[in-house]
Amino acid sequence: MAELPPSNSGDDQPDSNPPNPFAGTPLEQMFGALAGGDAGGLQAMFGQLQRMFTPHEGTVNWDMARDLARKSVAQTGDRSPNAGDQSRLLDTARLAEHWLDGVTDFPAVGSTVAAWSRAEWVESSIPAWRELVEPVAESVVGAIGKALPPEAQAMAGPMMGMLTQLGGAMFSQQIGQAIGALSQDVVSATDIGFPVNTEGKPALVIDNARGFGDGLDIDDDDVLLYLTLRECASQRLFAATPWLRDYLFAAIADYGRGISIDTSAIEEKMSSLDPTNLAGVQEAMSGGLFDLEQTPDQRAALTRLETALTLVEGWIDEVVGQATDKVMPQAQALREAVRRRRATGGPAEATFAALVGLELRPRRLRDASALWGALRAAEGSAARDAVWAHPHLVPTAADLDDPLAFAQRTREADEIDVESADFDAQLTALLEEGSDGEGRDERDA
Repeated sequence: MAELPPSNSGDDQPDSNPPNPFAGTPLEQMFGALAGGDAGGLQAMFGQLQRMFTPHEGTVNWDMARDLARKSVAQTGDRSPNAGDQSRLLDTARLAEHWLDGVTDFPAVGSTVAAWSRAEWVESSIPAWRELVEPVAESVVGAIGKALPPEAQAMAGPMMGMLTQLGGAMFSQQIGQAIGALSQDVVSATDIGFPVNTEGKPALVIDNARGFGDGLDIDDDDVLLYLTLRECASQRLFAATPWLRDYLFAAIADYGRGISIDTSAIEEKMSSLDPTNLAGVQEAMSGGLFDLEQTPDQRAALTRLETALTLVEGWIDEVVGQATDKVMPQAQALREAVRRRRATGGPAEATFAALVGLELRPRRLRDASALWGALRAAEGSAARDAVWAHPHLVPTAADLDDPLAFAQRTREADEIDVESADFDAQLTALLEEGSDGEGRDERDA
């Protein structure tokens, strides 16, 4: 295949009207047929090819993904927050932080809160997506080549490099489309389950937050206050629990290891595709062309991820519920709206699920909220929050089935006299049991 010429647009964006590298060759007629004989469509195709094969670092072309996400935002309209938005949000955050001070010892992360546009959310979130997606993308794209029989790999020869590039380009395109779709839904920097901004600064996507209350018959100020409470509570939790973000990302990286691809599913889908129907090809790819077969280790990693996201969401739900009790009558309706939203998900989450089998959504929010509430009722908010001190202390998926039992065990553990001889004897027995390879915690399995 002829080398595509570099962009001459004078910036980092690919040329929107690149020259035809196949002019005067038989390939020009073939590509012309694919584009339906439309010159503009042909130029657009070459522009897309140029972007797909532009050299980049890593598996995913993040410049391409960012460009696609930003274009998605621009197509739907995106208002930049003004000084009035920022002032209003700062006043709301002061009240939210004051209320949170009364229900948790986790301190506020700062005195400022940012009002974001959708485009600002995209730009701020790209580093987090890079860290989150790159390990999975590397495994998926690598699995494409490994899925071919050895004889096919030998015949492909130098084409294997192009196949890897093409797989990375398709992955980049889907990630960009998914981030663009998410930008229409997210209301804050932590709305997807973890802070996308590494500096840990509370932020709300102001227009999305305003639209959250549509159909609820609740004043905009109350909607903004409730969402700000959730954002500030989430930022407090992640700031006070340094291991938590890495724990979530490690679970995703563990999932990415050893990904395999069902080649029979690919063959079936490819055999039904019409190469002259570019829209049909795109639809097939966007719908998850590569069906991933999950191993037991991957299912265990997804369980850890799902449980952790559920516990985070449940803690936020419990803390904000306490903060608004008796002072915000509208909070219960907003709480139910958030729970329904978490339960149903959205098109962007479906895109990620189809792409890599990941659903960044807690499934047992009510159970987790009840667990944290039971622990607070048994020992107080300080004991509830102290569980986040270490990953081995937090509840497991089984604990969500019986929140009262977890609270009882935690209270009994807190009542143990660590200075007693009985404690020393029990600790020695436990260590001896561990040295025999038994009694391993399920998190280490």
